[in-house]
Amino acid sequence: MLPLNLPNVLTVVRILLVPVLVVALLGETGNDLLAAIVFAAASATDALDGYLARSRNSITSFGKLMDPIADKLLVIAALFALVSLDRLQAWIAMVIVTRELAVTVTRMAATAQGVIIPAAGLGKLKTMVQVAAIFFLIAFDPTPLWVDLLVYAAVAVTVVSGIDYFFGLRRMLREAEERRAAKHHLDAEDPEAARTSH
Repeated sequence: MLPLNLPNVLTVVRILLVPVLVVALLGETGNDLLAAIVFAAASATDALDGYLARSRNSITSFGKLMDPIADKLLVIAALFALVSLDRLQAWIAMVIVTRELAVTVTRMAATAQGVIIPAAGLGKLKTMVQVAAIFFLIAFDPTPLWVDLLVYAAVAVTVVSGIDYFFGLRRMLREAEERRAAKHHLDAEDPEAARTSH
């Protein structure tokens, strides 16, 4: 059941704003200003829900899992819309989307094994650069040179953070497996204690 607290509500709101963003960008009466405002508001909920969760000590497994997924839905939707509007090269979108989907799938697989992976520092930097690049791509048409450079920086940080994530994931899965093996060994040595602990 969904733990109903303000940070989790903000995460859900961010997900609900995704179709609003797509309609604002791709609708018959496409409105860049509205799209930029919606994207900025949705992105702001990311920083706010994380701050509230930490300050109120209300960090939940739902939040750890769904917060990064909500970020990825927002970014991917915006990227596809920008590609369809010919404001972004398709290969850039595919590099970012491939990394985001790979991370999401492996995060879910790790969660299924009882390993919850919170967002790392490099991952947060990646999100900030991506959000800034996408916001300015929405706000400017055509884009100035500095926005194009920011987009390439976002691609670079995305790739580096993806490599860092997968190395960290491998380490965490190995540690989780070692803990399970150690527990199994202790249970085998003292079956009576194992029965009373269950």
